[in-house]
Formats: sequence, C-alpha cells, structure tokens
Amino acid sequence: MSEDAISLGEQAKDTSISLEQQIEGCDPELYEEAQEGAGRKELPADMFYNYEELHSRPTITVDSDIPENLLHFSHSFGYDSGRRSNLRLLEETMLMFVAGNLVVLLDIPTKQQRYLRSCSGEGIGAIAVHPARGFFTVAEKGNHPNIIIYEYPSLRPYRILRGGTEREFSFVDFNLDGSLLASVGGPPDYMLTVWNWAQEEVMLSCKAVSQDVYRVSFSPHISGLLTSSGSGHIKFWKMATTFTGLKLQGVMGHFGKTTATDIEGYVDLPDGKVVSGTDWGNLLLWEGNTIQVEICRKQQRSCHIGTVQPFAMEDGQLMTFGADGAIRTWDFERINMANISSSKFQVEPINELVVGKNVCLSSMVRSSIPDSFIWFAQDSNGAIWKLDLSFTNTAADPECLFSFHAGAIQGLEVSKKSHLMVTTSQDRSVRVFDFVANREIITTHFYQGGTALCWAPLMVNQSGGLVVTGFEDGVVRLLELYNPQRLPGANKKSPGADATLRLRQAFKPHNAPIAAVAYDRNGDILATGSSDCTVFFFTVGEKYNPIGFIQVPGPVKALEWSPHFHDENTLLILCQRGHVVEVHCPDPEAQESSKTFQLHDLPQRSFRFKSVKSQIKREKEIRRRQAVKEKKRKEREEKIKELKKQGVFVQDEEHEEEDVEEEELPPIFIPSPPSPLCCGFYSTPGQFWLSMGGFDAGFLYHCKLSEDQDKDPQQREDKPFSCLQISKADDDPICSMTFSSDRQLLLCGMQSGSIRAYPLQPGDYTLTSMQAYWTLSIHDNQYGQLQHLRCSLDDLFVLTAGDDGNIFSFCLLPPEELQKTLEKTAKIPSPRVDVESESFALDIEDPAAYSIETAKQKLEKDNLRRKAELKEADVQKQLAELQKRFKQVLTNNQSLPEHIRLTPQELVLDRRFYEAAEKLKARKVMEIRKQMAWEQERSSIALKKLQEWSDRSLQVDIITLSAICSSHRVSSYRLQEFPKHLTPEKSPVTTEPKVDREAPQERKKPRAEKAKDTPQREEKAVLPPSVIPKTRIKLGEREEEKLRKAAQKAEEARAKIEKRKKEWAKIYAEKPEENYVDPQDVQAIHEAKQSIRNFIRGKQLRVNAEQKKEELDSLEKKIYEKQVEMNGQIVAMRNIKVQLASWMEAQAQQLQEVQQGLPAHLRRPPPAFIAILPEEIPDKKRQVNPAILERYRMLREQRMKRLGPREQEEAVSLLEQLEKDMELKEERGKKKGLVETASGGTADDKENGLEEEIILLRKQNSLLQQMESSVCQFDRELVELHRRKLNVDTQLKLADLRLLTLLQEMLHLKQFEKREGALQEKLNTCIQEQKNITSKLEEYSELLGLKRSSIAKLQEREKTLAATFKASLGENNTFQEFLTKVFRKKIKRPKKKETAENEEEEKDSDEDSDEDTDSDDDYDDNAEEDGAGFDDSVCPKGCDPELFNNTLQLREHRLDVEELLAEEKRTIEALKKENELIVKKEKVIKSSRQAVEDDLELINKEKQMKLSKLDVVVPLRLHQIAFLTNDSMPSDLSEVLVLYRTKLHKLQQRVLQLKEEKIKQKNLRRQAHQQRSWLIHEGREKTAKIQELEIQFNELQMTKFGRLVDLEVLQMLTGSRRLEELKQEKLQIEAAQTKEIQDWDVKLEERLEALTEVMKTNNQLLFKMSTLWEQRKDLELKFNTRQKKMGRQQFQDHRRRMDQDTIQQYQELVEKQSQQVDSLWDDISQLSSKGGHVLPHNCVHVALTAPPSTTSDIFTQEKGELHQCVAQISRKEQDENANGSQEHSG
Repeated sequence: MSEDAISLGEQAKDTSISLEQQIEGCDPELYEEAQEGAGRKELPADMFYNYEELHSRPTITVDSDIPENLLHFSHSFGYDSGRRSNLRLLEETMLMFVAGNLVVLLDIPTKQQRYLRSCSGEGIGAIAVHPARGFFTVAEKGNHPNIIIYEYPSLRPYRILRGGTEREFSFVDFNLDGSLLASVGGPPDYMLTVWNWAQEEVMLSCKAVSQDVYRVSFSPHISGLLTSSGSGHIKFWKMATTFTGLKLQGVMGHFGKTTATDIEGYVDLPDGKVVSGTDWGNLLLWEGNTIQVEICRKQQRSCHIGTVQPFAMEDGQLMTFGADGAIRTWDFERINMANISSSKFQVEPINELVVGKNVCLSSMVRSSIPDSFIWFAQDSNGAIWKLDLSFTNTAADPECLFSFHAGAIQGLEVSKKSHLMVTTSQDRSVRVFDFVANREIITTHFYQGGTALCWAPLMVNQSGGLVVTGFEDGVVRLLELYNPQRLPGANKKSPGADATLRLRQAFKPHNAPIAAVAYDRNGDILATGSSDCTVFFFTVGEKYNPIGFIQVPGPVKALEWSPHFHDENTLLILCQRGHVVEVHCPDPEAQESSKTFQLHDLPQRSFRFKSVKSQIKREKEIRRRQAVKEKKRKEREEKIKELKKQGVFVQDEEHEEEDVEEEELPPIFIPSPPSPLCCGFYSTPGQFWLSMGGFDAGFLYHCKLSEDQDKDPQQREDKPFSCLQISKADDDPICSMTFSSDRQLLLCGMQSGSIRAYPLQPGDYTLTSMQAYWTLSIHDNQYGQLQHLRCSLDDLFVLTAGDDGNIFSFCLLPPEELQKTLEKTAKIPSPRVDVESESFALDIEDPAAYSIETAKQKLEKDNLRRKAELKEADVQKQLAELQKRFKQVLTNNQSLPEHIRLTPQELVLDRRFYEAAEKLKARKVMEIRKQMAWEQERSSIALKKLQEWSDRSLQVDIITLSAICSSHRVSSYRLQEFPKHLTPEKSPVTTEPKVDREAPQERKKPRAEKAKDTPQREEKAVLPPSVIPKTRIKLGEREEEKLRKAAQKAEEARAKIEKRKKEWAKIYAEKPEENYVDPQDVQAIHEAKQSIRNFIRGKQLRVNAEQKKEELDSLEKKIYEKQVEMNGQIVAMRNIKVQLASWMEAQAQQLQEVQQGLPAHLRRPPPAFIAILPEEIPDKKRQVNPAILERYRMLREQRMKRLGPREQEEAVSLLEQLEKDMELKEERGKKKGLVETASGGTADDKENGLEEEIILLRKQNSLLQQMESSVCQFDRELVELHRRKLNVDTQLKLADLRLLTLLQEMLHLKQFEKREGALQEKLNTCIQEQKNITSKLEEYSELLGLKRSSIAKLQEREKTLAATFKASLGENNTFQEFLTKVFRKKIKRPKKKETAENEEEEKDSDEDSDEDTDSDDDYDDNAEEDGAGFDDSVCPKGCDPELFNNTLQLREHRLDVEELLAEEKRTIEALKKENELIVKKEKVIKSSRQAVEDDLELINKEKQMKLSKLDVVVPLRLHQIAFLTNDSMPSDLSEVLVLYRTKLHKLQQRVLQLKEEKIKQKNLRRQAHQQRSWLIHEGREKTAKIQELEIQFNELQMTKFGRLVDLEVLQMLTGSRRLEELKQEKLQIEAAQTKEIQDWDVKLEERLEALTEVMKTNNQLLFKMSTLWEQRKDLELKFNTRQKKMGRQQFQDHRRRMDQDTIQQYQELVEKQSQQVDSLWDDISQLSSKGGHVLPHNCVHVALTAPPSTTSDIFTQEKGELHQCVAQISRKEQDENANGSQEHSG
C-alpha cells in the first residue's frame, strides 16, 4: 500500500473529529451519543476486499460444458463522451472514465489501459476521485447497487457502501478533506445520501427531488452545506442539528420571473452564494434560494452559445465553459460589488480561449499538480483535451490528447484478409483500427454522418482494402485502404502515415440515410438499402454502374444474401416494420426502361410478420391448466380408491367438486404499431429466422415465404411456422447475430448491451441445438444496445459496438497464447498498381444533390420539356399564321358592302371555346392565388413593417424637385403630424341594450336549490325500513367471493343499463318532433321576408351622427395617407437625383481620365453638371461641420464689430450669407478641379498610336452616352411623377368636396340625436324586458320538467313500496288480508311545519289544502265504516310482530310519498298559472317594441329625406354619361341616377345569380321532397320490423320463462346472503347427521354380526336336529323290525312322552330366539326411522329405480320361514309317531 493510502487510512480511522469539523453547529455530545447508540465497531484502516470475489462474471447455463473463460477481454476502442462527468484524473498522467460495464484507466504517455469490471454486472452510474488521489469511488447500477471505493494504484476494493438507492447512482462526490461522500440516486427514489465512507455508514439520507439530479457536491468553503442540481431545478442543502438528531434540510431554488432551466453545473462561492449555468448560455447568481441577478454580455448577448457551466473560482475570476467550445473568465468581484438595479447584469469576459472547431465541452478536471493551470476537458463530440488556462502569452495551445467516435456506432466491419476493422458513426468520421496492436490507424471525416459499412470480399478486391460506406444523405462512397509507404518511389524510412483512405467512387442512390449495404455471394452485385423504402443494385467492377432499384413495404433494416449452399442467388430484405421481401438477383445486362431505374419485373416474394407471442402464451397456459386438472383428477381417483379399500362407500355425486370459476385465459394481443424487426438470417431456401423487439421479444421466429403472393404486402398477415424461446429475453431482445466461420458458434448482441454465445452442432440450420449459452454484460445496460457484432477472419477475435459509443474486442485465446500465435500488428493492404497516377474521384458534397433516380427523372423531364417547347413553338407559329389569315379575313370583311358584311357574332364559330378558355384561365388564376396566398401575405406584412420602420414620419418641409434638362418641377405637400385618435365620445344612442345576465341566474338559484331539496326529501321519505338481519352463521371465503362477484356482476349490469338508458335518452332528446322545423331555415325565411319588406318599403340603414363622424375621420385619414405616399415618392426621387449626381461626378472623373489620352480636337465636352438645389434638400440646412461652424464664427465676429447690439435682429441675414458663401465655395472647388484636370491633361498630352486612340474614343463615347441616357431617364421619371401628382391633386380636391358633404350630413344628423336617443332607450328597455321574460319562461319550463320527473320518481317509488310490501307477505300468508288493510289504510296526519321560505306559498294554497283535508276526512270515515272493528294498532295473535311493524313503517313511507305527490301537483299548478301570466305580459311587450321600432323607422326615413336634399358635387366626363336622348345629352338631368359602374355590373350579375339560385332552390326542394318520401317509407319499414322483433321477443320469453319478465331486473339480481347462510347451515347439519349415522352404522354392524352368529348357531342346531331325525328314523325302522312282536302300545306311549318333551324344549328355544330377533329388528327400525337406510355390511347397494324393502320386512319374512320349518318338522314327527303307533299296535 502506498504512503498516501496509509495516511488516508489513518485519517479515516478517526472520523468523529472530522465530522465535528464538517458539521457546523452540531452538538458533539449528541453526535457521540449517536455513535455509541449505533454500537458498531470501527473498521480497521488496513482492511480490503477481494476483487476477484466482487466483480461480475459471465453467466453460463447450468449443467453445460461451456468454459467460463470462453471470451477474454482484450481492449476498449471507444469513449462514452455523451455521459455526464465521464472524465476523472487520478494522477498527472492517468485518466479514468466509464466505458459500459468497465472503468478504464488510461495512461496518457503510453496509451495503455487498465480495466475494472462492474460488480453488479448491470452498469456503472458515476465515478469520483478522492481529493488526495489515493482512492476513487465507483457507483454502480442495478437492483440496490453498491458504491465501491478502490485504493489507488493497487486497485484493491477498500470499502463497499450498501443501500444508497434502488436502481442506480447518478452522481457521487467527496467533500474537501475527503472524510464524507455524497451520492444521489436516479429514478425511482432520487435518494440523496451522505456517507461516512471509511466506516461504511450512512450518516444522513433523504429524497432529493422527483426529477433527474445531474450533480451534487459539498461546499468547499462552508462546512455542512451541499448543493444539488438537475432537470429544471437547483436545491440547497444544510446538515443541521434538530431535537431529533442530525438532519438534511433542503430548500428548492425559485426561478421567479426567470425561465426554468436544466442546470448542468454550478460553483459554490465563499460567501455562500452559488453561480449556476443555464440552457440559453447566461449565468445565474443565487443568494439563498432566489436569483439575485442574471449575468449576460453587453447588448443582451449570452455568455456562451448553448449550455454554459461554471467550473472554477480563482482570484476573484469566475471560469466558465460552454457547448460552443469556448472557455471564458469573468470579473466576479465586479459583479458581486456592483449596485444591481435590474434583473440582468451586463459584463464582458476578461479572458477567452476557443478550444477548437466543432468542440462541445461538458466537464473539466484540474491537474493534480498544485498551483497548476493545466486542465483536462471532456468533449461531447468524442475527444479529450489538455488545456493551459493561464491566459498568458506563453500559454500552450489546446492539445487533443485522444479522439474517439461521438454517439452511437452506426457500422462495424472486419477485414477479410487482416486483423483490421472499420467503424463509422453520426460524427461524420470513418475510422480504421488494428485490433491486434490495439491502435487506431487512420481517421477520415466526411460531410455527413455514416450509417452503414461493408468490407468488400476478396473476390471483389484481392488486396482486401475496399470498404463501402453509406451515409445519412443517401450517398455511398467506395473507400480504398492502402499503405502509402509501399507506393513506388515512396521513402519508407521517412515518418508519415502508414495508412490512407482514398475515395475511389461516390454515387447517390437514395434520398434518405443508407441502412445497409451488401455484396452477393459471387461478388458481382452490390445492394444498398435505405430508409426511403428502396433497394438499389449496382454492378461490381472498376466502376460501379447502377442496374436499378425496387420498392419495399417499409424502411430497410438489413440485407442478407443467400449463402452458397442455396440453389438460387436471392436477397433477403428485412424492413423495420416487420416486412420481409425476397428478390432474385437482377440481371446486370437487363435494362427495362430508359425513363427510370425501377425494376418492375424482378421476381419477389413478401412476408409480413404477425404477432403470435400472445397465442403462444395462451396455449402454454391452456396446457398448464390441463396438467393441473389432470393431476387433481388422478389425486381424487387415488383418494376414492383408498376410501373404498377402507370399506367406506363414496358416491361420485357427493364427492364431485363444484365447478370453480377459472380465470380468463390471456387475451390474443396484437401490438399496434407492430413490433420492430431487430435482425434475421437465412436458414434453408425460402425459410429464415427473425428476431423481433417490443412485445414480441423473447423468441426466435422461424418463418417461411408463402407461395400465395396475390395479396398486397401492406395487407399481408403471415405467421411463423415455429419458434424458439430465448431464455430471459422477454424484455431484452436480440439486436444482432453473427456466426463463426464454421457456424459452430452463434454470437448474439442483446438490447441490454450484453453478448451471448450459443454453441451449435455442425449444419444445424434449424437451431435445434441452441440451448446452453454463455453471456456477459459489457456495454451500458440502459442505452448501450449491442447493434454490431463481428468475428475476425480466423475466429480468434470477437468485436462489439454499441449505441453507447463503445467498441470492445475479445479474443478466444488467452493473451499469452495469442501473442505467440499472431504478429504484433495487422498487415495493411498494399496499393493497387498505378493508383498514384489516377485522378482523384469527385465527391458529392451537397446533401441536397440529386440521387441517381432523381437525376434520371430530371433528365427525362428536361427532354420532355424541350420537346414540349419545340412543339409549343410550332403551335405558336401556326397560331400566328392563323391569326394573320384571320386579320386578313376581317379586313376583307370590312371592305365589303354593309348589307353583305358579316357581323362579329357570325364570325364566332363556337362560343363554347371562349367560355371554356375563360373558365380554365379563371381556375388557374384561382389556383395560383391560393398557392401564393401565404407568400403574398408574408410579403405584404414584411413590406408594411419596412415601410413603417423606414417611413415612420414623412412630415418634412416642402421639397421642390426640378428636372435636369427641362423646366418640370414637383413639390411635396406640407404636412403636419396626423393627430392621434382619441377615444370616441359615447353616443347617447345605443344600438344594443345592456343585458343584465346575472339577474336571471340569481332568480334561478333559489328555485334550483329548492328543486334540489325535493329529491332529498323524497329519498328521506321513501327510505326502506332498516331491518337488521340476524347473523346466523359466518360465511366462508368462497361464499363471500361468490356474493361479491354476483354483486359486482349485478352492479356492472346496472351500470350498463344506466348507460344504455342515458344513450337512449340522449337519442330521444335529439329526435326532432313531428312538426319540427330547422331554426336555420326559420331564420333564413325570416331574413328573406324582412329583406323583401325592406326592399318594398325602401328601408335604409340607420345612420347617426357618430357614424358620420367616424366616416369623416376615415376620409381625412385616407387624404393624409395619400399625401404621405406622394411625399414618399418625391423623397425617393430626390434621393435618386442625389445618387445620380454623385454617379455623374464619378463618370466625369473617368471621362477626364480617358480624355487625358486623347488629342484636344477629339475631346467632346462633358454634359452639364447636376446641381442639387437648396429647396431639394431642405434638411441639409440642419447639417453642419467644423468648417461651417468656423465660418459662422468669423461672420458673427465681423457682424458683431459692425452691428454691435443689433445682432439678434440680423441673425437671419447672417445665416443666408453663410449659405451663399458655402455654395460659392463648392462651385469654386468643382470648377478648380475641372480646370486642374483639364490642365493636367494638356500638360501630359502625348502622341498615341491609332489603336489606342480608337479605344479611348470608344470609351469616351460610351461614357457620354451613359451619362446622357441617365439624365434623360431621370427627366422622364420626373415627368411621370409630375403627372401622377396632378392626378393625386385631382383626387384630393374631390375628397375635400366629399368632406364638405359629410360635414353637412353630420350637422343634419345631430338634430335628430335627442329624439332618436329617447326612442332607442325605450327600445332597449323593451328588449331587456323581453329577454328577462324569455329567461323566466325557460326557467319555468325547466322547473315544470323537474317537477314532472320528480312526480314520475315518486310514483315509481310508490310502486316499489307496494312491491316491497307484497314481497314481505310471502305466499299463503293467513294474515294477508289484514296486513293489506293496514298497509292501505289512509290516516289523517298533522301537517308538518314548513320552512320560512315556503310560508307565502302556504298562504296561497290554504284553500286547496282545506279541500284536501276534507277529502282525507271523508276517506278516513269510509275506511272506518268498511273496517268496523278493525284495529291496526295491535298485532293479532299468530302474526309475526316484525312483519306487522314492517307493514306499519311501509304505510308511513307510503303516506309520505302521497303527501309529496300532492305537494308537487300543487306546485305544478302554481307554475302553470305564473307561466300563463308571463306569456300574456310577453305579448304586450312585443307590441310595445314593435311600436317603438316603427317610430325609429319613421325618424330614419325623415333623416334620409333631409340627407337626400343635400347637394353633392360629382365631376363626370362625357363618356361617363349614359343618359342620352337622340344621341345627345338632355338639358334636364333631374331624372338621372348616378352610380358607380362596378355597382351597375354587380346588379346585372346579381340578376343572373338570383335566376340561378332560384333554379337551384327548386332542385333542392325536389330532392328534399324525395328524401322525405324515402324517410317515411323507411320509417314504416322500421316500425314493422320493431313490431316483429317484439313478437319474437315475447315468444322467446314465454318459451323460456313461461311468462313475460323484466330482463333488466334479472340482470341486476344480486346474490342472497340469507340463501348462502341457509345452504351453509344445511351443509353443517348434514355433516352432523352423517357423523351420527356413521356411529349408528358401527353399532348396527356389531348387532348384525351378533345376530348372524346366533342364526349360524340355530342353523347348526337345525342341521343337527334334522340329522338326528334321520338317525331316529333309521333306528325306528330297525326297532320296528326287531320288536314287532312286542307289545306296541306300551312302547308307543313311552316314546310319545319322550318325543313330546323334546319338541317342547325345541319350541321354547325357537321362541326365545324369535323374541331376541324381534327386539333387534325393533332397534334397527327405530334407527332407520331417524333418516337414511342402514344395510348390513354384506348387502349389495340397490339402485333407486325401484322402491327398496325395509330391513324389518326382510327379517319378518325370515322369521315366518323359520316358524314354517318348525311346524313342518312337528307335523312330520306327529305323522311318524302315528305310523309307529300303528306298527307297534300291529
């Protein structure tokens, strides 16, 4: 560890002291308590982390054999110059910046790089360096990223700060002594954190703002202060001690009147103020949280052009840099000490340094050497500068240390022969790199930014040095790379560039940026694609010649030629919008058309990608659900089997699960607009792979070109036939793909800036082996999309380029083995033979140059235009000949006698030709006017502004302008400044009444409030009785969810129904009534009637004195403007004369110079000198110079000596004498010059040659002719101006006469002002009253509508109450009649007290209320008579009290509703009466208004008669008089009508227009009549259709429901909680009974088993008994045979006794067993009667189709059979005994 690091570690070891010094005003005891409370041990100063365990590593698929070190990082060729503050200085020769997921340490002298990978693998947010340069910090991006502090130069991780933000850090910075670290996060939390970084502790933390924060820093002067700035804000922070501890307190800066701006940089000042930059280039000085002043340069110029950032404050000088590439210093002490009174302070910079052209500075870092003036600057245009800011004469010039691409890399290609790569970007540069030696070879700049690259294959250029580059202006340039030192005659030892990029050819096939360029597999065709939706083909050779182009459905994204294993040579065109087009290689020899390069017959097939991702997800979800269902079914079957094995019988119906409402499947979603296409490539002929972005990311789609190509490519929708899911790529699509040369490694560039490698099997074009992968984050994860990915020619290197401007190289071998394998530098191609002798190719510099197709189209148009012009000339020649012949015919016709002469109408062949020509001309003129309207308006406005600016006041003295060679003179008008128009006096006669619009609103307000009150009362009156249901049982979550869903469905249905009702109401509201008439038609008819009436009556417009006064002022203004215009023309002519005089002097000088070389006899006298008279330039009298002042002083002194005190009286004569002296002096000077020139010419007169004399004579004649022609031209213009002035004088005289007439008219009109004013006031009053009445009528109609709607609602509520009462009764209720009487009984209730507002209405309606009361009394009496003995106050026995109380409540609500109904009806009646009164009043006011209008009309007629008697002077010429009698003017002109000719023409045209309008109106009427008939017919059809549909609807309801039902009520039915509770209770009771039955089943089985044992014993005994009977029978036979002879009687008696005893014993035994069986079966029958069927365990379940026999019947049957058996045995014994007795007796 270095000494600096050890010292820093010791400094960080004891942070308590440094923190106390940092936090001003913090209580040390409080801080010590906080430290003790933390209970955390201090970290040792020598503790380090292991970097190998921290940094991110490649991610590899589990259980794959891909090595972790598949790719070894080699070098970084780029610089993210667009990143904020991406330049830091570790030591004087070591720079540090961020490149994607790397921190690059760049050694300036050696250009060697060291790298640190990010630990999160998701990018790096910001970097910072410790003030002592012994540590630096790296703030990362990712999920809860960390801040890692590294020790320098060992680069070991020293501290890790955790938990500062959620997603990314945007800026970090140390304080002045390095003990604290401040960090600010990005979205979404924007967390500001202050760290005790040495102990890895968070001191303070809070949210900064809710916007992007660009920078945060500690104040270097005042401890405890911080500042942060960013998007549209700046915020000032203070670490303050509060009663709860140490806190961060922030105050947002207020911009006030200054426009809010993004603040990129600022500087903290020693006094606590802050200077910040702006977007527009000025500086802001902040004091507190407000702007003290805005600093700008003089004349309101900005301090910098574009964004400005202050970066240092030294010796009272503020240093700033800007986007204009300039660094300036400002005297800030002057700014701070100045007395600033305005919002802006203007100051000029002290020093200025312009770094260079096209430089945009974004950050600055200072050298680590103390007191050094060296700074390092980050240039956003891709450079790092070293600057000397000492601003001395010995200061070094700005030095560009490094240059990189600026912005996203637009193209990257590798050489096919060497380890070279070429790149281009929007910074207009093309760069070539050697990625073995890790160096840049050459950089070439062009006029536009590059957009595409392609390195020509070796079959095209064997040396491997040809590069095809596309640019954003549509130009394609062929660049040839070679080593100039290998040229013949080149000095190889001399230092110089070892590579040159030479322009070989440039052509422009497109009018938009080039998107892709590609050679076909044979190297014969070059294809270029552009964003203008075209693809151009060129032949490859020494010169590339165009073949043609095709149109494609969208902007081109990429071009892919078919590989060599394909049979056909085709081009796959990938478009950005998902279109794919395959075209065959064009024939270079085929030229379809000479007019265009478009290839119409080139075979092509198209494919338009249709999104299938949502369908794939849907099918996957279906398969998942099916698998889950199958799993559940198997589990249920196994469970049933286990239950059956246990002897428990399970019914399928009982254990079958209810249908669970499944979630809806994912919908089929088609993104709009379609997902962008990222990349693609061929797989097999006719098939290709596509990678899509946006919604369709996450898959590789295998597509196939369809054979059906009849559809329009824009309308096609083609689906891929298979797809391959890409792991973890739903939000990270593949942007670029490339294969190794053996196609066993697929490399993918992701949108997140990471690179993926997929090992593939050989020949796997379907990508079935694309499973395992290796991935590594390398570019920036947010904006570093990896768009370009290439392998070197030997597959040893992988090169990447992203949108973050970074270029990285990887190698597949370790660096040690790579150095042994390859040479140290790449080989640069050799130049072609005779390349140095070739002329340089012409470049296309103009971005607006014609493309190849445009140039050809223009050439074709030029040829067509030339042919058209020739044809037009021939036609004009023929027309001229025809015109000549026609004129001859007219001449011959005029020479004929009059009786045989043809008239002009007869000479016209066809009038339609003339009309068509006139219409065509009028249409073209109209089109031209429309096209030029904007330009005309713009030009007129510009001219007006110029005129107002230049000729703002032409009020000058009289200018008398004289001609040069004639006596014509023109004088200007003497004008006074036109008086400004004062505010016109208010006329006592007002034409429009003042409408008090607030009064109607105030009147409407209380009524509206009352109308709002009524519904509230109604709702209160009709609220249903609050019945609190008894909660019997708690429902489960499933039942609650069912009820919630049912309620939600009902609510949705209710909302839909309400929406539908509103829509229908809106439709019905818009439906016109049967007698509806369009208001516009009514207004038009009214206006037509009025115009006809006015025309008949001769009604004139009303004119008053005020209008005449305005007309008078307008005419005076026009006269003044006319005079001003003429004065301007005279002044302009005067200026021309002055210019002409100066020009004549110059010409005279030239003439004198020419005449010096001529003999005296050949010299012609010059024209007369143009004299500028004093009356022509009166303003020159006010112009003086020192000579005039000196002369005036001398004359004044002389006059003072002569006159003495009479000086002032002779002042005028003194000025006149001064003018005469000055004029004489000027004339003498001019004559002296002429004499000197003439004398000089005579003295130097020499003999010239004849040729020289002729030339001089020619010049002399030419000069004299020019001078004479100029003088003549001026005189002609002056004469023309004189003529125009005479015309203006005539017009002004006529205007004066018109002024006199207007003045007389105004005086007459003033006599009628008083009378007219009184009538107008009456008219205004009538209009005001009429408007008030109209508003009242509208108000009453609105109130009537509201009352009717409220009555309808009340009636609906009454019906609802009746339905509620009926539903509460239920069915077969024994007290239905009684409760119905109770509900319907009408009771007289006391009137409720009304509010104070309605007391007047109660007085008006006392009589009505009395009548209602009487009727109520009658009703009650009748009700009591009908229901004698009827008591509604006591609930009868047997009736539910709750139901009885509910009926009483419903009756109360019914009575409330009826009272409200009666009240609303009374209100409606009162409103109707008021409405009728107001209607009558309206009629009276209308009649009064009509009378006043008639009086005004009479006054107007009287005024017109007075005005008509005035004499008006109208000057007329003879040709203007058309009132002739016998071709002569009559003496009496009293019947003459004087009007303008234009008005006469307008009246004549109006007659024709009215005729046409009449015909048009007739046609419109006929069409309207037809449309009306058609609408009536259609309405009848619709009515019939509606009736038919209603019949079908009723039939369907009867079929389905058996009656007509309200479907809306069915839809709005919600789930019944009581029903669910009963179901739940039923299930619980069933479960309890089932358990009890199971217990009894166990007991019954035990009893049955005992009974079975007894029966078995009985059966055995019976079997033994039968056996004994058989034995007995045998013995009896033997005994009979042996003892036949014995005395049978005795033996039989004895034996009978014995048998009877035995039978009796068996009978007793059977009787006992029977009794036991009966007792058992009684028990069984009792158990069976409680529910369910109890069967023996060995009985088979019998189906329910037949009625089962009870168990008692079965056992009774068995008992009867047993008794029968015993009886048979006894009978058998008796028979045998009888037989034995007979034998014995025998």
